[in-house]
Amino acid sequence: MSPKLITAAAVLASFAATALALETATDEAKVEFFEKKVRPILVDHCYHCHSADTKPAGGLRVDDRNGLLIGGDAGAAIVAGDPDKSLLIERVLHENPKRKMPKEGELLTEAEVDVLKQWIRDGLAWPRERIPAYIGKKRPDFEKLKAEHWAWQPLQNPKPPEVADAKWARDDVDRFIRATLEAKGLKPVADADAATLVRRVKFDLTGLPPTPEEIEAFKNDRSPDAFSKLVDRLLASPQFGERWGRHWLDVARYGESTGPSRNIPYPHAWKYRDYVIDAVNRDVPFDRFLREQIAGDLLPAANDAERNRQLTATGFLALGVKDVNQRFKTRFLMDNVDEQIDTVSRSVLALTVSCARCHDHKFDPIPVTDYYALAGIFSSTENAAGVRNKMGGGGLDYYDPAALVRLAGDTAAASPQQLAKLKADLAVAKKAWDEIRGTPEGLKLAPDGKPTQRPFRLKYETLQTELNSFTDPAERGLAVHGVREGKTIGDTEVRIRGEAERIGPTVPRGYLTTFAVPEAQPVDPQHSGRLELARWLTSPRNPLTARVAVNRVWQNLFGTGLVSTVDNFGVKGDVPSHPELLDFLAQRFIREGWSVKKLVRELTLTHAYQLGTDAPAKLHDIDPENRLVWRHSPRRLSAEELRDAILVTAGRLDTKPAGPSPVKELKMIEMRDNGPEARKVVEAADNAVARSVYLPLLRGVTPKALEAFDPVCQTLVSGRRESTTVPTQALYFLNSTFVRQQALALAERLLGSEAKSNSERIEAAYSLVLGRQPTSAELDRTARFLDDYAASFEVGETALQQIASAQAASGESAGASAATAPPGQAVNPDDVERTPELAKEAPVKPKDTASVAWMSFVQALYASAEFRFVP
Repeated sequence: MSPKLITAAAVLASFAATALALETATDEAKVEFFEKKVRPILVDHCYHCHSADTKPAGGLRVDDRNGLLIGGDAGAAIVAGDPDKSLLIERVLHENPKRKMPKEGELLTEAEVDVLKQWIRDGLAWPRERIPAYIGKKRPDFEKLKAEHWAWQPLQNPKPPEVADAKWARDDVDRFIRATLEAKGLKPVADADAATLVRRVKFDLTGLPPTPEEIEAFKNDRSPDAFSKLVDRLLASPQFGERWGRHWLDVARYGESTGPSRNIPYPHAWKYRDYVIDAVNRDVPFDRFLREQIAGDLLPAANDAERNRQLTATGFLALGVKDVNQRFKTRFLMDNVDEQIDTVSRSVLALTVSCARCHDHKFDPIPVTDYYALAGIFSSTENAAGVRNKMGGGGLDYYDPAALVRLAGDTAAASPQQLAKLKADLAVAKKAWDEIRGTPEGLKLAPDGKPTQRPFRLKYETLQTELNSFTDPAERGLAVHGVREGKTIGDTEVRIRGEAERIGPTVPRGYLTTFAVPEAQPVDPQHSGRLELARWLTSPRNPLTARVAVNRVWQNLFGTGLVSTVDNFGVKGDVPSHPELLDFLAQRFIREGWSVKKLVRELTLTHAYQLGTDAPAKLHDIDPENRLVWRHSPRRLSAEELRDAILVTAGRLDTKPAGPSPVKELKMIEMRDNGPEARKVVEAADNAVARSVYLPLLRGVTPKALEAFDPVCQTLVSGRRESTTVPTQALYFLNSTFVRQQALALAERLLGSEAKSNSERIEAAYSLVLGRQPTSAELDRTARFLDDYAASFEVGETALQQIASAQAASGESAGASAATAPPGQAVNPDDVERTPELAKEAPVKPKDTASVAWMSFVQALYASAEFRFVP
């Protein structure tokens, strides 16, 4: 470098250093001004109603900078740099006597107001905490982790391997499977028989059992493409979207209420559920599916219908758990941001990014600054779920109709005169209630035993509901829970130890630095960054998104993912059993347009998927978890599949889409888990005969027909459900009114059939429930059971009375276990105990002794392990 250039560089460096020093000195002077002049005003006049040590009046905190910027119920208290637009200044000037602040104590002097104006004009200086040393300094092991861990590496393009038994492989996927088995000196088991295969694929693709006619048709179809024709028919059926939409709803932690502390319903959540089912049935490309859910409001739309569909998709970000009883708005907002980061990172990337909220991730190379780079995107996004925080609220206090996404096509439903009168009446009613509640008068009991404040509250809530019916688009079905661009767009600061009020350095909005996504677009400073984030996530060069997606599909067809920890691809997760196959599938998935249906079709047509379930001791000892796929692993039916299968076999399942959820009728007020609202929803679920995916799913209120069989956790991303075997499941089949109702329906269906003998009816029952014919031993034993059962009752008494009398005399209890034979083992109807519960529950009313006998036999089939498992 020439001497002149060196001199110029030195001068520039000197200027830069001087400017930085001046800026630092200016900032320090502003902070000193705040500490000496501003904070004393806030402490003396505001803290007693608007600080962390109180229940902040109006939801506003003035002891927290972000609390002032975000504001309370009336909106932002301060607009940095503009005192004339700042609500705080308006209130302390007392221009409106009804809205003056402070309400009690001495008013601010003109000099004190001038101090506040100057502070706002200068940019709202606030002292920063001492920044922990780890912030901004990447851990030394991060680069090593980035370089070594398999999940961060770019997708490879492996070639299908050569295999010794080339005829066994039906496509390239089989070659990867067979090559791994041959390398271990292993051979796969024989293929599944036709009946087993049709039962397997029907459940896997639709969540429903095959009919006897479907089984026979497949067994009799000798064409080489018989199975592919069956698969294509199932993929084209609307039941495919209901089954595979449920898989995504698990991942999306779908629920129809906020969850803990104060459980507020989400009355419009069912629209997101229907969006998911429709998108799966239409095979919306998976990358597009993700972009719609993360940034649907920012995507172009050809018409109102498409716009509304995309707005509904953003319910993915809005329908999470929310602590509406959180008294501090800043904490409420940052907790919601954290929930969104956790949902997106686990569902799309299988990473636990939220672990970096308080400190650098303990195991994965995710620094705390990466977390807040994402947090800036979501804090620039309004979570329009329709709820707000309020500690100790009641009625509609938690409901904010303005915080819902309004759909296209909305029109006003009342005249300005009507609205003005309603608002005036509401203001009078609210004032009356505010004045009476909590006072000695309000706590007195009226002659009818009710507190005298009750009529005031009811009048206020009635008028509030009436006003909402005109002003709230949700009342007209024209709103959804979703997200939209925030009123304030910008980067956010690191929160020291994750605490919302402890402010650290500002982090530019951006993406994870854990791995590289070449050609990623930077965040547009004028927008939240959600659209750019959606594109970054779905880039073909993102190493995780496609891998995670195909791994989820593999698990749903084979029982275990190629990476068994489907929600965690980090250092503490599992490693792939077939890494080359995982990348091969991911690359093919991208290349073929991110089509889930095409991927499902290709995997079900593999030889590996069509293997039998035999488990030779030698193979089992070498690979007990079947990670090498030497057989097909049986699985227990999910809670939804069990309920739907019972309804199908009883001939009672309504296969039409169910439409709106019963939760649609609930107001957005606190719902007690044992209260009348919850009971009404539970009753609706108990009486429903629609598919289980359409049952109401309030958090904390699980439909009784699902609760015994490990229903999904609605709090976190759940790519893999638990599958337990516990005594309560057997007791459910024994004592459940639902099971007995359907068992009776099938019994009467069998008795009313055209079958000429009991043997034919028994064969029909086995075919409907288990998808096979009974063995001769099962046929004989069932016939004896039915005869003995009928003969055990005297003529003249009803069957139910005799059951109760017989058990009362013998001292039998209702606690016996039902038949639990493993799949393939003969079912014994005698293993089902006759329970006195039958005599007490009115909904189950057999017509005669024969109906009771056949009902008990059907219960035995439902209670068998063979019914509960898919081979």
